Amino acid sequence: MRIVIAGGHGQIALRLERLLSARGDEVAGIIRKAEQGDDLRAAGAEPVLLDLESASVEEVAAHLRGADAAVFAAGAGPGSGTARKETVDKAAAVLFADAAVRAGVRRFVVVSSMGADPAHQGNEVFDVYLRAKGAADAYVTGQSALDWTILRPGALTDAPGTGLVRLEAHTGRGAVTRGDVAAVLAELVDTSATAGLTLELIGGSTPVSVAVKSVAGN
Repeated sequence: MRIVIAGGHGQIALRLERLLSARGDEVAGIIRKAEQGDDLRAAGAEPVLLDLESASVEEVAAHLRGADAAVFAAGAGPGSGTARKETVDKAAAVLFADAAVRAGVRRFVVVSSMGADPAHQGNEVFDVYLRAKGAADAYVTGQSALDWTILRPGALTDAPGTGLVRLEAHTGRGAVTRGDVAAVLAELVDTSATAGLTLELIGGSTPVSVAVKSVAGN
């Protein structure tokens, strides 16, 4: 498979790139800074220099043509203010979805966040983030030309991945390692029977491959 990842230098994306390239997939990661390219190459991915905050739909679509799947893993990051929650977490996700539709890429997986909701209340930066992610998810799920899956992890940790998770429509609050999120994404990209599902993810007791198969087609 050829898989294009938005936010290619993110902590989850780099882990995902390593997993995908190790199993023989062709991976491209979209990055904003040229100096990030070496990290992607080390992970086995092709760096694509493109700013999703200023690119046009056609510019993004040009990099998606011929891909078998697209993964939106971009984010403004914890140090950013409210403005970039709108331009990255929301607008860039919408742009990437529109570009995938234009490029004819049906399989589309989004790394969202537990609690994402366009109607979320509050004025703190994290509240704005959850509204932005929720609005982006709502837009993606409205695209009939996409075989979308929305993944909403719980609190992210840098502990070593366990390979054991809980993946359901509603898991309740919990933590999950970035490594386990990447492992689930690698399975989801390959499992089109999870199209149309919004899934929450936390650490658990079920092997990743089994967890994904158990929700597929539900």
